[in-house]
Amino acid sequence: MTTMGVMLERADGYVRRVVFDSMATFGRSIQLAVAVAVFGAIDVLRGRFPYRDFLSQTWFIITVTAVPTVLVSVPFGVIVSAQVGSLTQQVGATSVSGAAGGLGIIQQGAPMVSALLLGGAAGAAVASDLGARVLREEVDALRAMGIDPIRRLVVPRIAAMVVVAPLICFLTIIMGLSTGFGIAVVVQDVAPGSYVSSFAAFTSFADIGIAVAKSILFALVVAVVACQRGMETKHGAIAVANSVNAAVVIGVVAAFALNLAITQLTTMFFPQRIL
Repeated sequence: MTTMGVMLERADGYVRRVVFDSMATFGRSIQLAVAVAVFGAIDVLRGRFPYRDFLSQTWFIITVTAVPTVLVSVPFGVIVSAQVGSLTQQVGATSVSGAAGGLGIIQQGAPMVSALLLGGAAGAAVASDLGARVLREEVDALRAMGIDPIRRLVVPRIAAMVVVAPLICFLTIIMGLSTGFGIAVVVQDVAPGSYVSSFAAFTSFADIGIAVAKSILFALVVAVVACQRGMETKHGAIAVANSVNAAVVIGVVAAFALNLAITQLTTMFFPQRIL
């Protein structure tokens, strides 16, 4: 066999392996999500839900995401307000700058900031914690004692991330809108009343509800990926680092892809409203 033939054969084998491994990982993630939903519902109905671990994880996620949310939301609001304000001034439509900037922050910015922070901060911490437990053989010890590690470790962490997601979304909206309003009024000389009235005319509570729903969905995706990568950590010196890296990258990319799909479907079937 020629050198080119060997290279093509190796490339074909690599592509097949990557595709099959990706499909297998996706299947395991779906299986984990279903198991978490079933175990969580059963434990809540039977009064055995680990509320102490859930509250502990919720507080931990809040502590690692609150300050980054503020630090990300402020420049994000500045960028959106500056770009929208520049465009509206060029076309002579400064009266709608509040609506354009506000809808951009609520419909797209806040859910994606939630996904980024949950994936980059909380997801990394969860994957690192679970990976370290795997290396210390704590997960095997739980199985030896007849305790399902998914029910004991994964369920409270995913539930905590899902609960914290709306809080991050609301904080992003508040900080982004406040910063955008300040930039529009102070820097771009937009009348405060005009900014607020245009925002109120084009924005409804449904927009905020949809943004919260999207943030919860993104949090679920990021949390499942982080827990799945953490629980599948292999033994080795850099195993935890690899799990954390994979959890962050895959979780954030999956959230962006899901947001793209939701936006495209909404634009296709409901062109009057872009989510």
